[in-house]
Amino acid sequence: MDSNEKIVQQDPPTRRKFVWAFGVLSFFAAVAAATGFSSSLKKNIMACGPEEKVKKTVKMLTQDGKLVEVDASLLAVHKKKITDTELQNWIKQ
Repeated sequence: MDSNEKIVQQDPPTRRKFVWAFGVLSFFAAVAAATGFSSSLKKNIMACGPEEKVKKTVKMLTQDGKLVEVDASLLAVHKKKITDTELQNWIKQ
């Protein structure tokens, strides 16, 4: 019986050490995540090729009913709202 009691008494300290070590590691992981430690380790990568400018496009409807994309820089600056009668005369049926 003495040998069984010694085994039972020896197991809890190793479990306590494991749980304590796990708690400490999880604490450090939480602190590292909160401070952004992993993002500071990432390297900035520069682009190899020339930079491409993003062109703004506008979707417009043609007279024959097709939807096309037009570069916004090609459109006229002065905009005028079309009237209902002009719209009805413009659409080809």
